[in-house]
Amino acid sequence: MGKKVITPGGVVDGVVELPGDKSISHRYAILAALAEGHSEISNFASAADCRSTLECLRGLGVEIELREGRVSVAGRGLDGWKEPRKTLDAENSGSTIRMLAGALAGQPFTSKLTGDASLRRRPMRRVIEPLRQMGARIHAQEGDRAPIEIQGGPLHAIDYTPPVPSAQVKSSILLAGLYADGVTTVRESVATRDHTEIALREFGARIEGGRGVIQIHPRPKLAARQLVVPGDLSAAVFLIAAALVLPGSSVTLHNVGLNPTRARVLDFLMSIGAPIHVASLQMRDGELVGDVSVRHAPMAGGRISGAQVAEMIDELPMLAALGPFTSQGIDIHDAQELRVKESDRIATIAEGLRRMGARVEEFPDGLRVEGLAGGKLRGAKVDPAGDHRIAMALAVVAMGAEGDTVIHDADCAAVSFPEFFATLDRLRGAGKR
Repeated sequence: MGKKVITPGGVVDGVVELPGDKSISHRYAILAALAEGHSEISNFASAADCRSTLECLRGLGVEIELREGRVSVAGRGLDGWKEPRKTLDAENSGSTIRMLAGALAGQPFTSKLTGDASLRRRPMRRVIEPLRQMGARIHAQEGDRAPIEIQGGPLHAIDYTPPVPSAQVKSSILLAGLYADGVTTVRESVATRDHTEIALREFGARIEGGRGVIQIHPRPKLAARQLVVPGDLSAAVFLIAAALVLPGSSVTLHNVGLNPTRARVLDFLMSIGAPIHVASLQMRDGELVGDVSVRHAPMAGGRISGAQVAEMIDELPMLAALGPFTSQGIDIHDAQELRVKESDRIATIAEGLRRMGARVEEFPDGLRVEGLAGGKLRGAKVDPAGDHRIAMALAVVAMGAEGDTVIHDADCAAVSFPEFFATLDRLRGAGKR
């Protein structure tokens, strides 16, 4: 993979139509494959992770066509998937391997899931344990690492509280619950993103919930749908941050997914001084969508901890990286989950920021990035350790530094936002006119 040189300064200015939300695209594809009939999914995510999900579904006998952001899925029904002829490769996608594990647990055949070197290092016990409680027979490397072999079959309903809040674990259990012998219940101590619950309802599943309790009834008849994926808020955050870093910048993002379980990051940014404006709100396929505008402004800084962490887990690297551009810094705690993502995100973002002159204190469960009080960062050679969100966060920081920054392995941004660097270049070009 290649490197990317980021020159500092300039402004970002313009309007962006974001690629489809990665989290929602995964879920729509899996449920469309379990539904009966042909589903059409527009604005499907361009992320490499979502292509991994499509390839795994093809390996299960599902016919899928992808053209210009539109995906056509010939659903095979709950009992129509075929035993795969080879190991299903989720590549870098934790969402793919964890959610498919739930759906595969109820199948009358054996399947095997693996991923790239990064994914094979990530713990799978949180998914394996509840699925075993439901009756699936699962074998994993070193006890809880991919490759994992799933011997599916009849499942039992369970009442389960994940020890660590996780939308992926919740989704895996709910998908397995489609095949259970009764009502499956998931209890959350902290609300995580509810895209799976919304999508299940859209496809016709009977799902109930409230106050941290989600219940799914078994064996629904899922019906094919015509769906449009909202723009990805997690991708939007990097462009919002770029506008906040560069004086004179102003960006508007159209048709962004603003699901309340995801949009807490906007609340946090506004609380530290970001002038964010939301307009044109509407409900589309059960998801809240709107336009988000932001312009440059001074930021005070703040603390993220407790329930906020689960609500903003994907955005934390970028929020940490904004620390040097605030007056009081950014303090993150209770985020030990970041250490078992695509990289150890706490260590990796801390190292990148230090190389650029930031003052960073690292903790087992987070970090503190000090404000520079008018000081400047410097360009440097940085390594995102193959982590897409770190690469994009460091690119944004580099624009506010002095001197060029070289990001090694910058192509890893394609895991979630392949258009990121081209979009930044376009917005900076518009700002020069």
